[in-house]
Parts: sequence; C-alpha cells; structure tokens
Amino acid sequence: MQLERRHHLRRLTLLLRESPVVALLGARQVGKSTLARQLVAARGGPVTWFDLEDPVDLARLADPGLELRPLRGLVVLDEIQRLPAVFPLLRTLADRPRTPARFLVLGSASPELLRQTSESLAGRVAFHELDGFGLREVDDLERLWLRGGFPRSYLARSGAASRRWRDDFIRTFLERDLPGLGNTVPSTTLRRFWTMLGYWHGQLWNGAEFGRAFGVAHTTVRRYLDLLSSVFVVLQLPPWYENVGKRQVRSPKVYVGDSGILHALLGLNTSEALVSHPKVGASWEGFVVRQVMHLLAVRPEQCFHWSTYSGAELDLLVVAGDRRYGFEIKRAESPRLTSSMRSALETLSLERLDVVHAGQRSYSLARRVRALPAARLAAELRPIRR
Repeated sequence: MQLERRHHLRRLTLLLRESPVVALLGARQVGKSTLARQLVAARGGPVTWFDLEDPVDLARLADPGLELRPLRGLVVLDEIQRLPAVFPLLRTLADRPRTPARFLVLGSASPELLRQTSESLAGRVAFHELDGFGLREVDDLERLWLRGGFPRSYLARSGAASRRWRDDFIRTFLERDLPGLGNTVPSTTLRRFWTMLGYWHGQLWNGAEFGRAFGVAHTTVRRYLDLLSSVFVVLQLPPWYENVGKRQVRSPKVYVGDSGILHALLGLNTSEALVSHPKVGASWEGFVVRQVMHLLAVRPEQCFHWSTYSGAELDLLVVAGDRRYGFEIKRAESPRLTSSMRSALETLSLERLDVVHAGQRSYSLARRVRALPAARLAAELRPIRR
C-alpha cells in the first residue's frame, strides 16, 4: 500500500519548474524514492533514473560527463551522496542555455553532501526536505504518534510488525547506512548514545553530562549529536534569544526525530505502555513539534524554542520574516492560560499563540491565544508563505 503525498508532489513540481537542480533530502526509508517515482509517473517527457546503490548504475557513471551531458528531460540521481564528485559537473550542466535537462537528486544527507551541494550549486539548487507521514496525509493521530511516520512502520499490518520494522531499521541504520556515509564511530557507541538521547528527549542539551556518561570530552558527544542530526534522525531545536532584558537559555533542545523510533529506543510497544511512561509528555511534545513544522511547511532554520532562567518558556517559535508564531504543547485536555504563556506572547511580540492539547475542543484563552486540539492541526494550520 502506498499513499500519494500530494503536497510534496506539488512542491517538487514547482521547484523543478523554477530550478535546474532540486535536492530531495530526508532520512533513509522515509519514502524519497517512492515520492520521486510518483512524480515521474505524473510527469510527461523523457526520464532517466540512476540508482547509485546499484553497481550497474554506478558503473554507468564512471565518466559522469559522458553519460549525463546528452540526456534530456528529467534526470533522477538516487542516493547522490555515493557520488559527491558529480556536483561540479551538475553546475556546468545547470548553466547550459535553455536547460535541456533538469536534475532531481535524492540524498539521505551527510555533512559532506550538504557542503558539496551548497558550495558547488549555489544559486542553482532548490532544497526540499521529506519527513515521515504527517497529519495532512493520515488521520489516525494515535497510530501516527505510537508508530511514527516512517511509511513501512505506520502501514505495517500489526503493531508487532511495526515494532519489528523499527528495530530492524535502527540496527541496519547504525551498522550499514552510517558507515556507508563515511562514519567511523562504532555502531554500539552510537546505539548507546541514541538510546540515551531517547531518555533525554525534549530537554536542553547538556554536553558535559553526556560526556561524563560516555567518559569522553563534551566535544566528542557533540559530534555524535551533530552526526545523527545531519542524517535526519535527531532534531535539534535551537534557542531564540534577543535583547529583551531577561536572561535567556542558549542551549538547543534535542528530540529523537521520529516518535516511533523514540518509542522503539525506549522499549514502548503499545499505547498503554506509552501513556504510563514518564516520557509520555516529552514524546507528545516532540511529536506535535514535528507535526506543526510539517503542516506549516517551514524550514528548520525558521524554528526555535525560547526560555528564560526566570521560568518563562515557549516550546516552538516559528519566525517568518517579521512575523512570529508561538506554540505551547500540553498533554492535557483543557489547558489554561499561564503566566509563562503571557510572558512569551508579549516579550516575543507573537502574531498568535496556539496551545496544542490532547482534548477535542478549540476555544479562546485570550486575545491572540487559542487552545487547539492536536486532532485539528491539519484543518487549522496552513503553510506559511515564504
């Protein structure tokens, strides 16, 4: 079973009209190839596909200029991080008169991939990040929260099958995929670190504490954190700070990127186990943060958390030009306005503040503040124009 991800298809179609090269980035197994094939099926004209995990296709590109220069129409390069030397060539091909071919490059990302792409294709490439299923695509909120958004996890025939897939994904990702991206950190070390992040999910990053737990320098564990962030399995939400006359926190919040992977790392197999676990509130917060980012179609660099040492805080701040939107997330059915919310609303000059909760009713809490059920996020939130 496949779900057509129409909003992603529309966005890719638009970007391919505007840019000679489009980079579709996301975690392994999140559905990049499937989405690209859906795009190809809906598109007219010639299409050439290279799967760079296929030794035959990789051999065809031993001399990439000889192979790519004559092509017309759409050229898809899947798992582009396996051939970073192609980026300077793409720059030359993108600058040809009349643009005879457009390139869709799919990547599971890495620091090297992002650096090569931005440096070699500056002004010629558009980026689109693909995450897992969201509430715009599926309507079973509880299942999405428990299983996460990876297509094969969400669509599995049973909860047990979903959990087996996630366990296999974690093992394969650490033992095969990361080494394939050039990582040399032992898989056992990264498994332990990723699991520890699961128990730290939703908290401010503390490199000194992680370093003590691993017996290494704080710079080493920070490197682990950045590695997992670069391949889309960890979300770092940076702090927002400005001159507001209050001492503000300047550490990022860290989340395991997918709620289903988080629950696998924590050993949570059922909804009953999840709602009785001490991390249920943090799990809910991370899940809603990702859904809001997904529905607003904002870039990661537009998203922040905000907190002060006096106790005021905001779970998610979205900055779009001179407009600011706040989101506070509560695992409760009838949240109330708090002094912390008032402080965030006024100090940050928010356009509005949405208090996302687990109940069923929408209602006003104050001017520019509303209580919004998570189940209605897809109906109430629209992409922010860029």
